[in-house]
Amino acid sequence: MRRALAGLAAAAAVLAGGTAAAPARVAQEALLAEAPAPTIGAYRLFDAAGRPAAELVPFAPATPLFSDYAEKQRWLYLPAGTRVRYTSEGPLDFPVGATLVKTFAYPADLRRPNEAVRRLETRLLIRKPSGWVALAYVWNAAGTEAVLKRAGTRIDVAFTDAKGQARRIDYAVPNANQCKECHARDEALAPIGPSARNLNADFAYPDGRENQLKRLARYGLLEGAPEPAKAPRTPVWDDPAEPLDQRARAYLDANCGHCHSPTGIADNSGLNLNLEETRPYALGVGKAPVAAGRGSGGLEVAIAPGRPEASILVHRMASTEPGVMMPELSRSLVHDEGLALVRAWIAAMPKP
Repeated sequence: MRRALAGLAAAAAVLAGGTAAAPARVAQEALLAEAPAPTIGAYRLFDAAGRPAAELVPFAPATPLFSDYAEKQRWLYLPAGTRVRYTSEGPLDFPVGATLVKTFAYPADLRRPNEAVRRLETRLLIRKPSGWVALAYVWNAAGTEAVLKRAGTRIDVAFTDAKGQARRIDYAVPNANQCKECHARDEALAPIGPSARNLNADFAYPDGRENQLKRLARYGLLEGAPEPAKAPRTPVWDDPAEPLDQRARAYLDANCGHCHSPTGIADNSGLNLNLEETRPYALGVGKAPVAAGRGSGGLEVAIAPGRPEASILVHRMASTEPGVMMPELSRSLVHDEGLALVRAWIAAMPKP
């Protein structure tokens, strides 16, 4: 991350009309090329040791998507002289050439997250003149190069979880169509995580914790942003200091709201789990499914207040059966902690 901070300073110098502290390493021409590079090395996003280029800015959403307990690292690349424009709703407005970089990895033991880490894939979301393009690159066993996998692939992964339990999964790298399923917004590809409310949270930079919106603005990489106190904010799902209702809503937003929203691919369900939704019925309270099938488990409503065991939402979160489980992508395991949170939220709702 020290290299990323150097990138922040360099970018700020360029935007101010000065000279960057170091020459650019990222191959912007490769990112903007019509055809994707066959290997991730062509973009020069990482050095031979796997360290991110100086121009990559680290970030993390306040509440992330669960992906079978994978560790994730995220970075933003901006071409020199460009800025991100603040928007209060939806993803921030990124310039052409902006690239979102996300690496998925597993430590051998989640209790020792910095030891024996195996990188599996790095996903790129590149803002080209024609719109966003999603690409997935799978790392070799040595972690020295990653190869483009447009058709997706499966990877056998074994790890020890935070409770000391041995786990083995058939990790799924998504194909191009699956990327579109989650990232579709009004039938166009778009980012999900880097919104104002998701970045309105502290990040542990090497020189101390700081609000991400504040830091991006301070280095001249974000324009038009208000003070964090005046910007929308996503609650942190696993922070016990946050109210239960807000934590559960944030979790459902991160894991379900990208599809279950008025602009997502599940808009025809009438079930909106995005954080902006405020109508209880649209959130699933007392709402019967549009098309009842085996996914409902014979239950009647998405959320039965005070009765998590009678709620379809809980039933589908607790399943790993294809065609039943939700979310249907990004996981093969039950997220025990997330499920417990949603159960507690529904149990706390007053019964009608």
